[in-house]
Formats: sequence, C-alpha cells, structure tokens
Amino acid sequence: MADRAGALDRILELVVMLSDDMTRRLAADGLTTSRSAVLWHLHHNGPVPQRDLAEALHVTARTITGLVDGLEKTGFVTREPHPTDRRATLVTLTGKARKTVDTLEREQEGFVELLFGELTADRFDCFVAGLDHVLGKLRSAGLHPVLEEQ
Repeated sequence: MADRAGALDRILELVVMLSDDMTRRLAADGLTTSRSAVLWHLHHNGPVPQRDLAEALHVTARTITGLVDGLEKTGFVTREPHPTDRRATLVTLTGKARKTVDTLEREQEGFVELLFGELTADRFDCFVAGLDHVLGKLRSAGLHPVLEEQ
C-alpha cells in the first residue's frame, strides 16, 4: 500500500498546481475564480435573479452584489429587467462572457485529454472512485468551496 502521507502530499501539490494555473488563466481574461463561478452558473442556467444566483452559489447577497458589480463593470454581465417581477433584475451574460466561457470550455476539453487521455478505462475508473471517496470525506467533514467577493 502506498504511503498515505505521501498521497496527501501529492494531493496538496496538485491543488497548488491547479489553483495557480487556473488563477493565471482566468486573470488573462480579467477574471477571478469567484467571478468565473458566476459566469459558469449563468452559462449553464441562463439569466437568473441575483438572489437566486446567491442561493445557487451559497453566498450572501452582499457577496453576490460585489461579484456581479465587478462582472458588470468589466463587461461580462448585464442586469436586465425581469419579465414578470418588477422588483427583480436578471443577471445576464454578455456576448463577451459567452465568448470567454466558450473558449474556457474548449481549453478545458484539451486539458481533460492531457490529464486523462492516456489512462486505461480501469485506471481512470479507480482514479475517479478515489477522488469521490476523498471528496465525500471532505464534504461530510463540512468542507465546501467558498466564493469571495473579488
């Protein structure tokens, strides 16, 4: 059996490498990880009221306001009138955001191939099962991603 402390060291090295790479890549488009999470949610779910966005991303109204303000100032989202609720506005992706997310998705597909393309199906399945186990342990311990106003 492999050394468990060594396995943790590898996970931590992976976290640092992926985090640094993602931070650099997103910064090239003027984004942060928190702002990109908003864009991904809107990309997959369409325009939503700001309060629904905050609930979906598990952040406070204040945090989502800061994130949306920043994205609006940099041309990634707009606030549009809600078609049925006069009190609400919809946070909507701009063309710039759609183009950026499309590019990120294509790059992600290439990264998936780089990381996993040479793994046999059995090794890949074992890897995913191991990740699911580790993530399940972390979630059951109460850990989860936290978005910050950036």
